[in-house]
Amino acid sequence: MPLALSLPQLGLSIAAGGLTTLSPCVFPLLPLVLGGAVQGHRFAPVAMGVGMMSSFAVIGMVLGSVGPALGVDADTIRTAGAALLMAFSLVMLIPALGERFSQWMLPIASAANLASQQLDGRSLLSAMALGAVLGLVWSPCSGPLLGSALTLVASEGGVVRGGVVLALFGLGAAVPLVAVAYASRSGFAQARDWVLARIEQVRRVFALLLGAMGVAILTGADKWVEARVLERLPEAWVNLTVGI
Repeated sequence: MPLALSLPQLGLSIAAGGLTTLSPCVFPLLPLVLGGAVQGHRFAPVAMGVGMMSSFAVIGMVLGSVGPALGVDADTIRTAGAALLMAFSLVMLIPALGERFSQWMLPIASAANLASQQLDGRSLLSAMALGAVLGLVWSPCSGPLLGSALTLVASEGGVVRGGVVLALFGLGAAVPLVAVAYASRSGFAQARDWVLARIEQVRRVFALLLGAMGVAILTGADKWVEARVLERLPEAWVNLTVGI
């Protein structure tokens, strides 16, 4: 069965994951989260990243299977997904909506935080488990970003599609986490200042991209653009991004 994943979907998933970790209420806390893990095992941050990717992939596979299992019409799912992407765009652009959405996400984050407190991250297995729940712990800050990735999965459906899209989201979130873990204190301070100085502008641009993607899905323009891009890609790339 073809994956039918477009390049914009793949790129948006990775970018959304990266912005999750780089958000102003998450990024400065990473050294505190990672400090004990690095002391416990040199590869613990990598294990956290693997755990984060794996947990998001499982979520994507479950979500991707829901539509087909319920027999929901694909066009209906795409239309609803497009509307949600545009809604998440507004949530990211309008502070009052973002604060309200964060409040809705607090119960999920609280439950995940309780689970994370049982894990010290000092062994590889514990670090992997900690990485698996970190994305949910940070959900009040990253809710619209995670929601946009989940919506991309729901708009297309399919277990494999869901797993790939959310695994890429987890990869995007894991890269800054691992980079911070192995950076020097001065290097992190420089990176923190650079990120915090630009993150809001990046978030606004990403919000506009989400809105544009929603409009494209709603109008079918995403399929037209995808077809034009695939016509110009080498065959090997087409086989990689369209089907296995």
